[in-house]
Amino acid sequence: MAASIDILSVQAVSCTLQQSPVLENISFAVRDDETICLLGRNGCGKTALLQVIAGLLPITQGKVLLEGEPVSSPQEYVLPELRQVGLIFQDYALFPHLTVEGNIAFGLYGRPESEVKPICAEMLTLLQLDDVAARYPHELSNEQQQRLAIARALACEPKLLLLDEPFPGLDSQTRYRLITELRQVLKQRHVAAVFATHSREEAFACADHLILLDEGKIMQQGYPSELYHRPNSRFVADFMGNTNYLPVKIMSDHQWQSPLGDHQATHPLNQPMDSQCDWMVRPADVALALDPDGPASIEDRLFMGTSNLYRVKMGELMLLVQTGNWFEPGQQVRLSIKTDPPVLYPVLPAASSPADGPEKQ
Repeated sequence: MAASIDILSVQAVSCTLQQSPVLENISFAVRDDETICLLGRNGCGKTALLQVIAGLLPITQGKVLLEGEPVSSPQEYVLPELRQVGLIFQDYALFPHLTVEGNIAFGLYGRPESEVKPICAEMLTLLQLDDVAARYPHELSNEQQQRLAIARALACEPKLLLLDEPFPGLDSQTRYRLITELRQVLKQRHVAAVFATHSREEAFACADHLILLDEGKIMQQGYPSELYHRPNSRFVADFMGNTNYLPVKIMSDHQWQSPLGDHQATHPLNQPMDSQCDWMVRPADVALALDPDGPASIEDRLFMGTSNLYRVKMGELMLLVQTGNWFEPGQQVRLSIKTDPPVLYPVLPAASSPADGPEKQ
């Protein structure tokens, strides 16, 4: 059986604008019906990377391939309209003078009406727009406009769909419902997608594979759970969510010591003996138990709906703990941590702390 060809392959791509690097040595691949999420702060290079893939921005190094065929390199270039790539950007770019059905049909211009009508009907049903087919964009809700943008992009049967912060102005409940439906539609139609967002919650909801960008570089890529639980740097750890850092001492190749006591690892720690490190611990990896003689106390509680987020003081440490159990401020508790193998980083001159409280988004 012949090996499958990636829908998209980005190979060592760099891009420079006005003598400033925008992207540096970017490499990744997208398989059939896979959704890749580009995550990062505004200005990190997400939009530039989508523009490179779409053919709207030239590259200075590397190459971009669609289904194994080169479409961008310093020597080669295929026009955007010949790439069979669908685009959805923040402003939707809907045509105000065309109805919903007319917007969907626009990208099918030149094809016989016998083909256009069934495709439009399918898209209207697929994106739940049948009842508003004759309306104009200004008569639609934000959610309906987003559904129309998706329908129009899919009507052209793209090999790849590019989405740049596609859900502005939508409340969180509507946004996540649309993300769930979009994933289902993409899987059903075997369409690969690259989805850019600054929201890690959106990234967790939509991504099969996650790429964290900063200053035009890939900081880490992998499964979303891998970036969350096994971040390769403090930057990735902090970006992916609330974090505790506990000071530890390496006692042996399988043992380390923290303010909570001694810990055993099932795998080698690969750290110098007697070295000092910071142990990255997620709030949900800390367990609490009531203990009148416990070494820690509950300082504050934040109700999160499905769980509670606590600030817990133990000596000079202030830890964040996330659990479904209920504790009252002032109660004494003992702590245990269930992370193995530990994620260890070199000690910073002035280590960050979550003592000021959890981040809010």
